[in-house]
Formats: sequence, C-alpha cells, structure tokens
Amino acid sequence: MMYQSLGDTDLQVSKICLGTMTFGEQNTEAEAHEQLNYAIEKGVNFIDTAELYAIPSRAYNQGLTEQYIGTWLKNRADRDQLVIASKIAGPRASLNYIREQQGFSPENIRSALAGSLKRLQTDYLDLYQLHWPERRTNFFGYLEYKHAEKDPWQDNFLEIIQTLQSLQTEGKIRHWGISNETPWGMMHYLHLAKLHGLPKPVSIQNPYSLLNRSFEIGLAEIAIREQTGLLAYSPLAFGMLTGKYHNGSGTKPKHSRLSLYGDEMTRYNGDISYQATTEYLKIAQEHGYSLAQMALAYVNSRRFVTSNIIGATKMEQLEENIASIELDLPKEVQKAIESVHRRYPNPAP
Repeated sequence: MMYQSLGDTDLQVSKICLGTMTFGEQNTEAEAHEQLNYAIEKGVNFIDTAELYAIPSRAYNQGLTEQYIGTWLKNRADRDQLVIASKIAGPRASLNYIREQQGFSPENIRSALAGSLKRLQTDYLDLYQLHWPERRTNFFGYLEYKHAEKDPWQDNFLEIIQTLQSLQTEGKIRHWGISNETPWGMMHYLHLAKLHGLPKPVSIQNPYSLLNRSFEIGLAEIAIREQTGLLAYSPLAFGMLTGKYHNGSGTKPKHSRLSLYGDEMTRYNGDISYQATTEYLKIAQEHGYSLAQMALAYVNSRRFVTSNIIGATKMEQLEENIASIELDLPKEVQKAIESVHRRYPNPAP
C-alpha cells in the first residue's frame, strides 16, 4: 500500500480509501465487517462514510453504514491507527428524516457529529466533511452554473469554520474537509481560514474518474497549490468502468447497482458514457488489464489525488480494486487514455 499526507497535516492516509455506502443496503453487517477486515489486512487505514449512508438513502437505512462500522470498530485496539471520515448531509427537502431543520448551523453540525460519533462508537473523527454545499450551485452531475438570484442562502462560511475549530479544540474532530464543492467555494473557505487564522479544509471529496475529469478544469490546481487534495469518489462510475455492462447480452447484470437503482442513478448511464467506456475497455484488453484496475490505476496516478475511494459489494471486487495500487500504467497506455478523453471529454459529470 502507498500512503500520503492528508493535506498539509502529519496524518498519513492510504492511497486507497474504503468507501462504505453499500453497507446497510447492498451489504449486510457481516459482509461489511468482512470487507473492513480485508481492507485493513491489505494496508488500507482510511475509511470513509457519512450520516446519509446507506445509498440509496432511505429513512429505514439512514445511519446503518456508520452503525455497521461502529460494531466493527468498538472492539478494536488499533483505533489510533485508523483514519475514520464521515460527513454531515447538506440541505435537501427529501432528507427531512435526517433533520427537519437542515443546513450547516452550529447546532446542526454539533447534532450531526454527535449522531455519527454515537453510531460509530468512537470519541472522535479524524476527518469531518460537509457533504455538499448549502447554496444553489452546480454539483451532483451538473457542469453548467446557473446563478440563482432568489437563493435564500447567506454566506455563513466563517461561522462554519469557527464551529469546526471549536470541535477540534474539544477533541471531537482532528481535521475537516469539503465535498462536492466548486472552485469558488473551495477558495472562499481557504481564504477565510487564512484571513482569520482558522483551520483550513485539508481535503475535497468530489467525483473523479475516466468518465468525469471535470475536477481538472478548476480544482486540480487549487488542490495542489493549497495542499487540499482530492478524495476521489465514484472512480468506477457506479460500476460502469468495470466493463460489466459491456457483456454483449444487452442486459444489466442482476444485483448490479444500475440494475437495482438505475432510475435513481442515471449519472453514468448515458449513451456517451457507454461509448467512452467501450473505448477504454479496448485499451485495457489490448494491454492485458482488467478495465476496473486500469481505471483505478489512472486515478491513483494523479498528483492532485490524496486518496482513491473504492467500494464493492462482493469480496472479489474489493480484492481487485485494492490491488490496483500495484499497477503502474505505462506511458503508451496513458497516451491512449488521453486520446479517448479528447474524443469523449467528461461524458458523465
């Protein structure tokens, strides 16, 4: 396993992070524990979750992911060797089963963190993240920015950072990060933190894969120059970049995410994404790689990526995904990948 500093801190995180959003929906508690044990055995020390999970989020499964991690974590003697990250959900009308009053007020941040700590059965989080912005902006599949003149949001970034600093002082979190953020949002947080002598975000968790390289357009330079690296999520694009939907049968594999939840998870399911994946699959096959390992190895190789958040529902998938850390893509493969990217730039934002 490879390790890298989380932002400009002295905390070392594995280049592969275990994503857990299937725990509590597609994976049972026993399966979750099996995945966690295997990942740790292979050198993964970084585990990412959220109060929102499992996904798709429902009232019946909200918080189950953290619960399953908590029952695994409670009897371990190596808590101080693990990096546990979670998130507070941003506002969304459909999520009133999490909180009636939503948003990142000091009261909500404290309440959300207390709930996560209780479910995770730990006294602190190594990384606490804002899952998505409060304001109306472009994230979750939208490249275009359309300004919302009537957005009721008022700039509360400074209050958020001050609240998070208080939680650091109290020993409840070690560091904080942002997620699904834009370049403006990222720089605004960084500017205010520097201006007021407050702790800055040490990471940004946004989507990044062969089908979505929009992070490179405005955020990659910030991530490098400000030492606030990317925690890349959906590196396999909901499984599209495994090639399992290119099986020649014209049908989606049973129990696959797009088969079970295709109506809700359309982000990577379009015709252009399928065509681009066909081209990436050809490159992988020509060089004797699995498409999943090639796609993950590409993400692993990016300088602005701190950690690559992989997820799996089956152990063989987990084994293959973690093993991607051993693959170093030769220049000819990277050149072929860039050629496809020029023809299919960001088909699935």
